[in-house]
Amino acid sequence: MNATKVIAFGNFAIYLRKYFFNMRVNTKIRYGLRTIIEIAISTEPSGVLQKDIAKSQHISLKYLDPIISALKLKGLITNSKGKGSGYKLTKEPKDISMLDIYTAFEQITIIECINNLNYCDRSLHDCKGRNYWNEFRDDFTNILRRKNLEQIIEDTYYECKDLLITEQTT
Repeated sequence: MNATKVIAFGNFAIYLRKYFFNMRVNTKIRYGLRTIIEIAISTEPSGVLQKDIAKSQHISLKYLDPIISALKLKGLITNSKGKGSGYKLTKEPKDISMLDIYTAFEQITIIECINNLNYCDRSLHDCKGRNYWNEFRDDFTNILRRKNLEQIIEDTYYECKDLLITEQTT
């Protein structure tokens, strides 16, 4: 089943590269994922300090501030003991989807007229492509929804473990 998901996502990614050169995941989403993984894998009872996340992920404290704020605003992380303490997840990793993380930083906007019906005169009834773009947005949303933080951590753990074994045998 994983191979099917990878192939389906692979085809989706190829489609995006071929036809939509501008569609990219921004740095805040990428760093946000790294940040929430760092928080999720911590075994510290008092959570992870922002300065420790910045150091281990090679992210400046200044750039990490809005990332932490977005994750807190979305309700994915919280201070463990109030202001100045470490960060912890507000939910179990299995209950946080990639969609939750992505939308902490960006809305899913494939084309403007899907989210804003006043954007184009044809948005409501005369657009021949509207159904396709709605379906495309729904497919993209479902791809993000399918993977949760627990799965991402597990997949990353095995990648890192395999890399470590390779390095030790060379």
